[in-house]
Amino acid sequence: MASNKSEGGYKFPYDIVPIDPDINVELLKFFHGERDGFVQVGPKKYFFPQKFKDSAEAFYNFKARQSDVWVVSFPRSGTTWTQEMVWLIANDLNFKKARDQFLTKRFPFFEFSNFMHPQVKGELLSENADNPEKQKFIEEISQPGYEFLKNVSEQRFIKSHLPFSLLPPSVMKEESKVIYVARNPKNVAVSFYHLNRLYKTQGYVGDFERYWQYFENGLNPWMPYWSHIKEGWDHRHHSNVLFLFYENMVKNLKTTLVELSEFLGKELTSEDLENLMNHLNVSNFKQNPAVNGEEMSDIGIFNMGEAGFVRNGQAIDGWQAEYSDKLKTRAEKWIKENMEKTGISFPE
Repeated sequence: MASNKSEGGYKFPYDIVPIDPDINVELLKFFHGERDGFVQVGPKKYFFPQKFKDSAEAFYNFKARQSDVWVVSFPRSGTTWTQEMVWLIANDLNFKKARDQFLTKRFPFFEFSNFMHPQVKGELLSENADNPEKQKFIEEISQPGYEFLKNVSEQRFIKSHLPFSLLPPSVMKEESKVIYVARNPKNVAVSFYHLNRLYKTQGYVGDFERYWQYFENGLNPWMPYWSHIKEGWDHRHHSNVLFLFYENMVKNLKTTLVELSEFLGKELTSEDLENLMNHLNVSNFKQNPAVNGEEMSDIGIFNMGEAGFVRNGQAIDGWQAEYSDKLKTRAEKWIKENMEKTGISFPE
C-alpha cells in the first residue's frame, strides 16, 4: 500500500500485494513487456504491473474538473471509436483538428505510464536514437497522466481503463462527464489477446487458449473483467455517467450519437449526423492515421506481423475464429454464470 498521503489528501484505500510467486514466474515467460512482476489491488484483485504500486496514490489523488470528459472501459470495448465520436461531438465536429492531431494527444490515456517499463522505454529510446522528435514522444507517453494533465488549461478529454473504484474520487465528486462502454467478453478477449501480442509493453507470446485462461482468472491488466463491468453498471444511474453497450453502438450508431450529443450538451443536425457516421465508418476508421495507432507504430512500440490496432470492429461474430469448440463451450458457460451473478445481459 502506498505509505503517504499525496497532494489531493487521499490515502490510497486498498492493499497492493504481489501475485503468487509461481504464477508470476509463468506470466513473465509469456508477457515480455513486464520485466519485474505483477500485483493485485484490493479485495477484487485488480491486476497491474508492479509499477502501479508506486503510482497508485498519485493517480488516486488526481484533481478532476467538472468540465472533464472521461471515456472509461475495460480494454478493447470500442474505446478508441468512442473517444473519437465523443471528442468530435464535444468539439463541434472539428474534423480538421481531428485529422491533424493524433487522438493520443487530443484524448490522452490516463494511466498508460504504468505499462511503460523502464527497460522497454530504454529500448525504444535506443531504437529511435537518431530521431529527437520520436524520443520526445516516447517521453511524453511515459509521463503519468496526473502530471501532464494538471497543466492542460483547455477542456480535458481523458481515456482510462481503471474501474470506478480506482478512478480518482474527484471524478465523481466534481461530476465530470463519464462515458462507460461495455462489450461482450467473447469479443473483448479476442481483441485484447491481439493487442497483448501487438504492443511491446505487453509482449504476449502465447496462444489464445492460454490467454483465455488468464482472461478467465483475472491475470491480465485491469482484470477481473466482471468486477470492472459490474462497477460500471452500478454507476449507470448517476447523472454524470452514460453507460453504453458497444453492440448497441454498432447496430444503432445514429441513436448513439444523438444520445451522446444530449449527454454532452450539444446539438447535431441531420447533416452533422451523416458526416459523423461516415467519419466513424470502420473502413474509414482503420485508414485514419490519427486514430489507428500510426504514431505508436512509428516509434516501434508495435511488434511486427501482428494484427493492427484497429482490427475489424465486429461486434457480434468477430470472436468465433479464435475459439475451439471446447473453448467456446467453456467461455459460454463462464459468461452465463457471471451474467446471472451480475444481472448484466449483453445485447445480441
